[in-house]
Amino acid sequence: MVKSPDAAAQPASPAIMWFRQDLRLKDNPALRAAAHGGTPLLCIFILDEEVMPLGGASRWWLHHSLAALGTALEKHGVPLLLKRGAAAPILEELAAETGARALYWNRCYEPAAIARDKKIKDAMKEKGLEVKSFNAALLCEPWEIATKTGEPFKVFTPFWKALQQKTVPAPLPAPEELVPGPEVAGGALESFALLPKKPDWAGGLKEAWQPGEEGARARFGSFLDEDLSGYPAKRDLPAEPTTSRLSPHLHWGEIGPRQVWAATEAAFASDAMQTKSGTAFLRELAWRDFSHNLLYHWPSLESENWKSAFDAFPWAKDEKGFKAWCAGKTGYPIVDAGMRELWHTGWMHNRVRMIAASFLIKDLLVHWKEGADWFWDTLVDADLANNYASWQWVAGSGADASPYFRIFNPVLQSEKFDPKGAYIRKWVPELAGLDDKHIHRPWEAPEVALEKAGIKIGRDYPAPIVDHFEARDRALEAYQAVKRVS
Repeated sequence: MVKSPDAAAQPASPAIMWFRQDLRLKDNPALRAAAHGGTPLLCIFILDEEVMPLGGASRWWLHHSLAALGTALEKHGVPLLLKRGAAAPILEELAAETGARALYWNRCYEPAAIARDKKIKDAMKEKGLEVKSFNAALLCEPWEIATKTGEPFKVFTPFWKALQQKTVPAPLPAPEELVPGPEVAGGALESFALLPKKPDWAGGLKEAWQPGEEGARARFGSFLDEDLSGYPAKRDLPAEPTTSRLSPHLHWGEIGPRQVWAATEAAFASDAMQTKSGTAFLRELAWRDFSHNLLYHWPSLESENWKSAFDAFPWAKDEKGFKAWCAGKTGYPIVDAGMRELWHTGWMHNRVRMIAASFLIKDLLVHWKEGADWFWDTLVDADLANNYASWQWVAGSGADASPYFRIFNPVLQSEKFDPKGAYIRKWVPELAGLDDKHIHRPWEAPEVALEKAGIKIGRDYPAPIVDHFEARDRALEAYQAVKRVS
């Protein structure tokens, strides 16, 4: 009688860990589940731009984030397999080639990703694979939170109150051990062609950011140690480096919201003086969940007015104005400073984002989607839910929107939130020689002040491309078309 081989001696079937917007080892529930019991791992990232097209700044970030993840996995002896194309056939081929019997991933919430993932889950289960997905990206998933009548929240404040009643799970440690699966040929990171070449405009991004899990950890640690205590008072001041700047790290999942929540709570649990600051910061973190909640329940948020009455709004076709806005040459220093910061660093302070967006939408009457699409291409934290929900908020067409008649005066906003002009001087250096009073409205500066600063309006810095007060009146008049159908 022939003895069967010892079952323990047989190589275990590998599990596929499909990385997406969860490029980290810590608090990664799918990775931890896939690695449980020493299961051999096939770690893969698939660049599928049919499902998730990327802007230029996001492409740059993704390249460096994947490089960091690859290095972290290699320390455990597990390579990161890189493939490009439609995810379904790639995963099916990988499972067939390696004999993998399980597929794990963390959930994405963009409409196209949800549809893709459902098809893949159904197809792989039919082929006999175990398929499991997890929440690694949100504090609370969209189907877990609702009003008392079971409807999705449309207003942030009650959403925030409901979220505070939820128990946010504690973050998970990284797996202690990862076992490599069978060797599989993959592509080099360079084959993704994510980095700009000619011209290489990414010098400012390199100076400003460290993509990857370690970069996220360092940035968050610095925020907790140095900036959290001053967050409520200073978060609206663009010249003050008191915001967390975690948004791109959160978007690519280099740090998870549960990690942020737990560490922030720990900070004010040990220091009562931090309670106000910590709560204010967590409230802003919750806006991210709220935006994803909106996108999940209203998947057309990125392309259609959430309030259909805005379909009647008479948008203008101001190509010249739009180009001036993109280039940071509107003649309004706070707007121009923000747009130049965006171009140089791939990021813009949130207060200035609102000012710049309001200027485009209400002073120039340019459709909110044109601005949102520009941000999508230039932001390192370009997130489908946050970006388009925020633009609709400013436009007045979105959920829990800013009332349309709230039209930010760029000069008053500048004087209030950048009173010394420090932010303007950094990003609009041609105005640096102006005094604090005139730097916010250089076109009103007396000739002697302009000469002293070495400035000639129209030569060194543009005159305002619109008169704000006339533009405000024009916007309110245009809004009457919306009111008539509301």
